[in-house]
Amino acid sequence: MKNPHQILFDLQKAFFQKELKTSSINERLKKLKSLKKWIVNNEKFICEDIYKDFEKGREEVLLTEIKPIIDEIKQHISHLAEWSEAKTVSAPLAFWGTKSHIKYEPKGVTLIIAPWNYPFNLCIGPLVSAIGAGCTAILKPSEHTPNTANLIEKMISELFHEKEISVVKGGVSVSSDLLELPFDHIFFTGSPLVGKIVMSAASKNLTSVTLELGGRNPTIVDETANLKDTAQKIVWGKFINSGQTCIAPNYILVHQSKAADLKKKLIEQIEIQFPISDKTRTKIVNSLHFGRLTSLLENTLNNGGKLIHGGENDTETNFLSPTLLDSISIENPIFQEEIFGPLLPIMTYNNLTEVVDIINNTEKPLALYLFSKSSKNQNFILNNTSAGTTAINETTVQFAQPHLPFGGVNHSGIGKAHGEFGFQEFSNSRSVLKQRVGFTTLKTISPPYTNFKKKLIRFITFKV
Repeated sequence: MKNPHQILFDLQKAFFQKELKTSSINERLKKLKSLKKWIVNNEKFICEDIYKDFEKGREEVLLTEIKPIIDEIKQHISHLAEWSEAKTVSAPLAFWGTKSHIKYEPKGVTLIIAPWNYPFNLCIGPLVSAIGAGCTAILKPSEHTPNTANLIEKMISELFHEKEISVVKGGVSVSSDLLELPFDHIFFTGSPLVGKIVMSAASKNLTSVTLELGGRNPTIVDETANLKDTAQKIVWGKFINSGQTCIAPNYILVHQSKAADLKKKLIEQIEIQFPISDKTRTKIVNSLHFGRLTSLLENTLNNGGKLIHGGENDTETNFLSPTLLDSISIENPIFQEEIFGPLLPIMTYNNLTEVVDIINNTEKPLALYLFSKSSKNQNFILNNTSAGTTAINETTVQFAQPHLPFGGVNHSGIGKAHGEFGFQEFSNSRSVLKQRVGFTTLKTISPPYTNFKKKLIRFITFKV
């Protein structure tokens, strides 16, 4: 007897083959517009349910959960017809008489596994791309944010039939069960550790994957940086969502000559942007992650780290205040992992060669940030490091730039999302060549190989 996930998969596969595969661009756009309308009309409930999960304030929800999705839908509405259009390619002389183009066709039945840190944004964002490409989708929202998962289920059930888009809720066992199915594409957002599990499962069915993972994102502050501006941007990028952001700065590398001043300005900005009196700040999502972070803080201090600001916590509410840590070495436990919380270690350097060595001796990060007014230093870092995304004199907002691909490299991810890049992840770029009937240039080099043909083949093979 088939399990319910297999039955749902088969239902979507049949619907895709019989109906959805040949859907028009206008039909896809109609669905995207309906999705946008639902989000706009239910903004209040989205904010309330996300707050119930981990007390994320309304403004943060609007900026980080709702606006990116509205922007993503708008971009699809404006450009989907252009992205979907077949692209004609030129033919070299040997292919004279042929016509070739690239046809973008939907991959088929897809699976989207979403994380808890931005539970609405990172679930619905990939869905927009799946709808735009013409795919069906099974959504697996995080079990750690159950209120948001229920809201997503309600939204999807009101807008779509389960044979096209459906929501499956549950924990690890549910994800494992879904990963056994032969999806045409899997879009996973989460940790590199779980990303490896997803990729391994996908390999059994030769399923393509998009893996949006994380990493130890470095933030470099050189001797030319404007420290007030730098501190404002680092504090916002690091501590919004209580640091539970895959592209948040993971550690700071500041030039020795600017370290003392930067620390002062960071503390000033924390007290301005995230004062301890503010009771609306996002909490840590649950006691498990709260315990992990407080243990990490303790281990950091026990291994030579110095607390220079913050550290306040409340076990009843899973609250941990924005925290700055000094006297950190690369051997310290806090440098060895993606923090994913409001702890920010600060390290110093004397020259950029040291910085490059530190960055290149860790896994390639999802994001790299550089604060510098020196074009020479900017080019040096860009040319001597690798990262999924990079922002210069800014943090985190590269995620929201709709015309940039978003994704990691190697350990921090595979594939790209957003806009046309997301559309392409859920599409198969199908090459199509149409040959003329009768004489073709290729027949002049086909068997039998006469002396003339042999000479011609040699000529065209080695012709410069």
